[in-house]
Amino acid sequence: MQALELMHTHCIRADCITYSELIKCCLARRAIQHGKRIHVHLISNGHVPKTFLINILINMYVKFGLLHDAQDVFDKMPDRNVVSWTTMISAYSAAKLNDKALEFLVLMLREGVRPNMFTYSSVLRACDGLFNLRQLHCCIIKIGLDSDVFVRSALIDVYSRWGELENALRVFDEMVTGDLVVWSSIIAGFAQNSDGDEALRLFKRMKRAGFLAQQTTLTSVLRACTGLALLELGRQVHVHVLKYDQDLILNNALLDMYCKCGSLEDANAVFVRMVEKDVISWSTMIAGLAQNGYSKEALKLFESMKVLGIKPNYVTIVGVLFACSHAGLVEEGLYYFHSMKELFGIDPGREHYGCMIDLLGRAGRLSEAVDLINEMECEPDAVTWRALLNACRVHRNVDVAIHAAKQILRLDPQDAGTYVLLSNIYANTQRWNDVAEVRRTMTNRGIKKEPGCSWIEVSKQIHAFILGDRSHPQIREINIQLNQLIYKLMGVGYVPDTNFVLQDLEGEQMQDSLRYHSEKLAIVFGLMSLPRGQTIRIRKNLRICGDCHLFTKLLAKMEQRIIVIRDPVRYHHFQDGLCSCGDFW
Repeated sequence: MQALELMHTHCIRADCITYSELIKCCLARRAIQHGKRIHVHLISNGHVPKTFLINILINMYVKFGLLHDAQDVFDKMPDRNVVSWTTMISAYSAAKLNDKALEFLVLMLREGVRPNMFTYSSVLRACDGLFNLRQLHCCIIKIGLDSDVFVRSALIDVYSRWGELENALRVFDEMVTGDLVVWSSIIAGFAQNSDGDEALRLFKRMKRAGFLAQQTTLTSVLRACTGLALLELGRQVHVHVLKYDQDLILNNALLDMYCKCGSLEDANAVFVRMVEKDVISWSTMIAGLAQNGYSKEALKLFESMKVLGIKPNYVTIVGVLFACSHAGLVEEGLYYFHSMKELFGIDPGREHYGCMIDLLGRAGRLSEAVDLINEMECEPDAVTWRALLNACRVHRNVDVAIHAAKQILRLDPQDAGTYVLLSNIYANTQRWNDVAEVRRTMTNRGIKKEPGCSWIEVSKQIHAFILGDRSHPQIREINIQLNQLIYKLMGVGYVPDTNFVLQDLEGEQMQDSLRYHSEKLAIVFGLMSLPRGQTIRIRKNLRICGDCHLFTKLLAKMEQRIIVIRDPVRYHHFQDGLCSCGDFW
């Protein structure tokens, strides 16, 4: 810069390469003022730099986040080429100024400048609706850029973002020659849209086509394993991850997978071995411990995180409050909740309020939970009201339960589980007219309780069980074994809990409807198929009912097995007649 000042004083100019290298140095050191000084020198005495150099200046301002300055340089250019336009379009797209990015594409075309693959791959990510996306797709096909790897990858990404997986797959299947970037995009699209089965199928296709899995692909595959709770398959993917042992994003995905598959031993082994950890690593481990019932360990880890000077984020505090809730630490939870803004600069969100309502509900402080909902700055969602309803169910507070249920149905009129619970609350208090009204509403709206489904992985195969379904090849043996186990359990105090069945069934009918719940069938199949020392791991689409929870606790003790059930709300680790949730879920 000193040499530049001397050149400026003596009206000496260097060549374009010299200036571009100096601008690179400014970018590397975030030297904004020096960068601006170079700009002043370049345009001094009315000098007009070459287009190549002006493009570098625009890029410099973009990288510094000074879009207004970049726009000003762009507007004053005598000649703009495809690089000039693409740099601005990419900048506005990255800044989420979607309308501006699309507007610049239109202006670029009007000026007669032909967009290239980088222009379209940038502007595609600025699409804020399917209408614009389809128009752009047509333009891309017309000029023959649809076979370009970057454009095809961007198309797949954007179609996936809008949930148009069929169109994303169609773009992928039109690919003439394979490319790892495109494979990664389509696998990521399905994994991010919770279609783990298709993501894994595509991953197998990719491997068979001779492509090596890279970090981005493996991250998506781990996400698919996480969504499906496929622990054994996740462990196989872990073998591929070992090639990139120090990749932070990949290690975080691996950590998340093990936590959400309920294998805290594996998660802890990954966490301890990680050389580099960021706030996501710590938050994932804290939340994983809390969700799996290891609340005290989660809070200890949070203290270690603070000692190391790592600033918690929004998700970290959710995990901490969740841990306080599970451990029954009401005062600690209230302290963190009320001081999170002051201590960490984080405003409480819906998830934090939900944890606090769960915490107060566990402690039976329902009036405080209601007050907290009324104090929320944002409108409570259905999840928040469900936390209150669950607390009311446990503590048998009928009036507040009815209010919470009505709020849930106002926000989510198709929630069949809440209708059933509300009907049972009315039935237990002899309000038969209200029971009839709830059932009538369900009939008129065509609402049926979603059938429970449970999955278990045995010998690298997924076995699914649904209430009332007899399609499994071993269903006869499973039912015989289940009936024998129920008979044995009744001898040690098991009594079917019919509070989770519609109360208009007769007593024996109610017990029969509970007997063949999907998780019971999956557990029995696990007992029949897995070695005695192996943990039985079940995934469920609905929250586990009270009867199945009691059944599993007693069965785990009687059979001396560890049983892990992951439902949409919590992870339940059953061992020695106890559950990690503390019988509150």
